[in-house]
Amino acid sequence: MLSLDGGGIKGLFAAAALAAIEEDLRCDITQHFDLITGTSTGGVIALGLGLGLRPSQIVDFYLSEGEGIFPGWLGLKSLQHWVMRKFSQKPLMSALQKCFKDKRLADSKKRLVIPAYNLGEDDVYIFRTPHAERLKRDYKLPAWKVALATSAAPTFFPCCRHIDSLRLIDGGVWANNPTMVGIVEAHGTLGIPLSSIHVLSIGASEVVNHRRNKLNSGGILAWAMGNSAVDLIMRGQSIGVQNQASFLLGKDRVVRLNPQVAAGEFSLDGVHKAADLVGKAAHFSRTFMPTYLETFGTHRAADYIPLYT
Repeated sequence: MLSLDGGGIKGLFAAAALAAIEEDLRCDITQHFDLITGTSTGGVIALGLGLGLRPSQIVDFYLSEGEGIFPGWLGLKSLQHWVMRKFSQKPLMSALQKCFKDKRLADSKKRLVIPAYNLGEDDVYIFRTPHAERLKRDYKLPAWKVALATSAAPTFFPCCRHIDSLRLIDGGVWANNPTMVGIVEAHGTLGIPLSSIHVLSIGASEVVNHRRNKLNSGGILAWAMGNSAVDLIMRGQSIGVQNQASFLLGKDRVVRLNPQVAAGEFSLDGVHKAADLVGKAAHFSRTFMPTYLETFGTHRAADYIPLYT
């Protein structure tokens, strides 16, 4: 199983790392995985892989569309961010439509699990390919709508209303690291024994932060400064998921690739650091290659045939 974290433009790290591994091995990297799960930008990558895009093509997508999706406007967007969503949905929607065209979720050649959140019903929402008999609805959806829903990050983009008028937002609010979502799908829906599951989990960089003493007894302002509350919640969620997955499967069968970076080095909308993300992916994928070959490189996934098309 391949699991891909959310993180906006930082998803470029995962796409570039996969592209580098694929180039080194001269293979279709998706052949090594039976199921792919991804949240937000990780969901976009998962959809791309399932629909036949090579990781290098996904890298090109980020590099060509990033500035249009996350325009800077000389700092004015940062001021706007305090009172409303930071970016318009239209450039992101246009980029996704251009990328996925008329492809539907049913067209995926891999089993996909894409988390989102239903703001209207205050409940989790998961898009899934038709890999089980009861999954009779999601497969009809255009891939760009699924991608738009899972990547509608609160405060950055408005919610997605393009699927049955639901108020769908970024799955990162509950599953930014979707490893456990994938494990539950593999074990609970597909009936795969836990002892047969191996996971490659790719993050969007792990920030090395110093938690200020003011947080010890701070109020709303202290926790809002520097996005401290959101950052801590997301990190805690990811650590918890990794620990739970390692407990269920065994530490040697949950491999995490998520380089540590300095605070402020990368951000969800920091398109000016795109080249640095690609460089970091080149470095870490090189040192990660022996682990990848040993754990995933020899596996060949059986052909996936959707139950409904």
